Amino acid sequence: MIKPLADRVLIKMEEGEETTKSGIILTSSAQEKPQIAKVIEIGPGKLVDGKIEPVNVSKGDRIIVSKYSGTEVKYEGEDYIIVKQEDILAVVE
Repeated sequence: MIKPLADRVLIKMEEGEETTKSGIILTSSAQEKPQIAKVIEIGPGKLVDGKIEPVNVSKGDRIIVSKYSGTEVKYEGEDYIIVKQEDILAVVE
């Protein structure tokens, strides 16, 4: 299991759209890079003024992240990304 440190978050990107709303099938090169991901694991938080500031998302949350942010990791055949909390733009409800 991967356990992020500080205010980092382990995420798994959702798949990009393969078809347009009108039904046109997109090739992989024409698909937009997805920005919505699922939170898999979170770090304990960042140390600020001697106190731990917890991460503002929870396991299982769906989030929107900055494009091209984070570090890609492959673990046990799965692709993940580790991002800093500041790269998380919003929680999808």
